[in-house]
Amino acid sequence: MKILMLHGINHNMFGKRDPVQYGTITLDEINANLKKLGHELGAEVECFQTNSEGDMCDRIHQGFLDQVDAVLINAGAWTHYSYGIRDALAILTCPIVELHMSNIHAREAFRHVSVFAEIVKGQICGFGADSYLLALRAAVSAVKG
Repeated sequence: MKILMLHGINHNMFGKRDPVQYGTITLDEINANLKKLGHELGAEVECFQTNSEGDMCDRIHQGFLDQVDAVLINAGAWTHYSYGIRDALAILTCPIVELHMSNIHAREAFRHVSVFAEIVKGQICGFGADSYLLALRAAVSAVKG
């Protein structure tokens, strides 16, 4: 089983950026935890991060061509306005799980809206770094049916 983890804009700054919202865990630590849990669940997890919206769309397109079994996405601020990423995700035929470390519904009003909501299998938010692990479990479960 191949799972693609997509990290969005500014996520390379985890561990330094707003520790009240995001804690002190780094992106490398998040990825290591995902890969470890993936191994336990029988899934290979590939992680990708970019601050470029076009590069994110290109990686989603490649995921389609690679026939990944599921996609996890924490697009950060792009979640709330990127119709380009939304349209790229809509090309996928596999389950997509949207996730956020913070509870986006308890933050600024603009963060309450996800342009991905209509096309994802589900959303997980508010559990810090554990949101990633919960999302991976949900994706594996969705693939297994």
